[in-house]
Amino acid sequence: MLGSRRSRRRLTTALAGLGLFVTGAALQFTTTATPAHAATTHRVLFDDGHAEEAGNADWIISTSKPDPLSQDSSPSSETDWTGALSSWGVALQKTGSYSLKTATSALTYGGSSTTDLSNFDTLVLPEPNTLFTTAEKTAIMTFVKNGGGLFMISDHTGADRNSDGEDAVEILNDLMTNNSVDSTDPFGFSIDSLDISSGYPAAISDSTNPVLHGSFGTVTKSLIADGTTVTLKPADNSAVKGLVYRSGYSGNTGAFFATSTFGSGRVAFWGDSSPIDDGTGQSGNTLYDGWNDTGATNAALALNATAWLAGEGTSGGGGGGGGGTTCTASQLLGNSGFESGNTTWSASSGVITNSSSEAARTGSYKAWLDGYGTATTDTLSQSVSIPSGCTTAALSFYLHVDTAETTTSTAYDTLKVQVLNSSGTVLSTLATYSNLNAASGYTQRSFSLASYAGQTVTLKFTGVEGSTLQTSFVVDDTALNVS
Repeated sequence: MLGSRRSRRRLTTALAGLGLFVTGAALQFTTTATPAHAATTHRVLFDDGHAEEAGNADWIISTSKPDPLSQDSSPSSETDWTGALSSWGVALQKTGSYSLKTATSALTYGGSSTTDLSNFDTLVLPEPNTLFTTAEKTAIMTFVKNGGGLFMISDHTGADRNSDGEDAVEILNDLMTNNSVDSTDPFGFSIDSLDISSGYPAAISDSTNPVLHGSFGTVTKSLIADGTTVTLKPADNSAVKGLVYRSGYSGNTGAFFATSTFGSGRVAFWGDSSPIDDGTGQSGNTLYDGWNDTGATNAALALNATAWLAGEGTSGGGGGGGGGTTCTASQLLGNSGFESGNTTWSASSGVITNSSSEAARTGSYKAWLDGYGTATTDTLSQSVSIPSGCTTAALSFYLHVDTAETTTSTAYDTLKVQVLNSSGTVLSTLATYSNLNAASGYTQRSFSLASYAGQTVTLKFTGVEGSTLQTSFVVDDTALNVS
C-alpha cells in the first residue's frame, strides 16, 4: 500500500518483543567456534539452579560448581565427588568422552556465560523444584529444537521439596505447555499427576534401541519409589516412544521412561528421581541408593540415555545445541510464517503484527519493520543452530517494500539482513534493501548459509528509517532448509 502510515501499529504492543525477521532489517546469528561433539567429547550440563538440593534432595554431581574437576580432576570412585548424582557424573567422566558442568544460575541460550546452553549437547533437569522463567523456557526449548538433548527427571505429584507450591510434575508440564517456542504438546507426552509408591517397571523388548541396549549395558528394569508416569500422545508427535512401563500398562499409558524428538533435538523423561540417587551426598540428607538397586538396571538406563541424548545411537534427533555432526533434511526456523504471533523471534515492539494496513503474503501475520515516516530503527532476529553435517543450508524469505519516497537514486531508508555471532559481531551482511527496491507484491529472497554449518548463529534484520516519508519493509514466510 503506497504511502501507508504506521502510527496505529504502535498500539499492537501485545505482539511485540520476541520476533524479528524482515527484509531490510539486520540478520543476527550467534556463532559457536567449536562444533558440537568436537573431538568426540559430549558436553553435558546438570542444572542446579532450581532448588535441586532442597529438602532431602541432593541432585548434584559434585559440590564443586560449575566444574566438578575442581573437587577431583581424576575421580576413580563416586565418593571422589560429593553429591547424590556423583555415581552418574563419575561414570561419565571415567570414559574420557564427556565434559561435565553444573549450572547454578538462570539458564540461557546464545549468551556469553560458560554455562550457556549453546556450549553443551545435553541438559539434565534432575527434579527441578522451582518454575522456569519465561526466558529460561524459551532458552531450553530453542536449545532442543536446534539439536540439543533434554533429560527431564520428575518425581511424584506433591513432592514440593521447597514448599513453594510447585512440584516437578507441574514445573516440567509448565515447560512443555507454557513456552514461547511451541506449546502444542511438542514432545508428544504429558506427565501424570500420580504418586506411585513402589514397583520395578520393565523395559520393552527392542534389541535395536540404543537407550535400552547401549554402550553402558542392557536395561531390563527400573525402580519406582514414589514416582509418576507419562501419557503418550503419538498423534501430536509420532517420535514419542515408551521404553519402560509400569506393571500392567503398555501403549500410551503408564510409561515410566519415554523418549521423543523435537526439531533437531532429542528428549528423555524419567518418572522418579530415586533411580538416579546413589545414596551418598552432603551431610544431613537422607538418601537412598537407587543407582545400585539390585532389582533394577538404573545405571545403564541413565548412562545410555545420556549418550543417546548427546548424539549417539541411530534413531532420530540429537546432535547438540551447537550444531550436530549429522544432518537430517528439515526446516529450522521456528514460527516461520509469524502465525503464532510474538513467539520464537525477538523483535522490536509491534514488528510482528496482523495489522491490515499491510497484507501478509499468507495467513494473517507478518513482520513489518519501519513505515512510520519518522526516524526509526526496528529489528527482528532468531537464533538457530545449523548441524555440521549439512552441506546445504538455504535461507529464504519473502519481502515486500512499500515507500512514500519519490527519489529514484537515493537510499534514504534501509533494511540489512545479517549474520552475527554471540558477541554481536557481524559475520556477514547478506543483503541491504532500501526504498529503491519498492514494488508491488512480495519477492522471494534466498541466501546460502552452508558456511555456518556446525555453528549456532542469530539471523537479524535491521530496518532504519529516516525522519520523513515512510518506507515499510514487510517480511513473511521465512525458511532455513538444511540437508
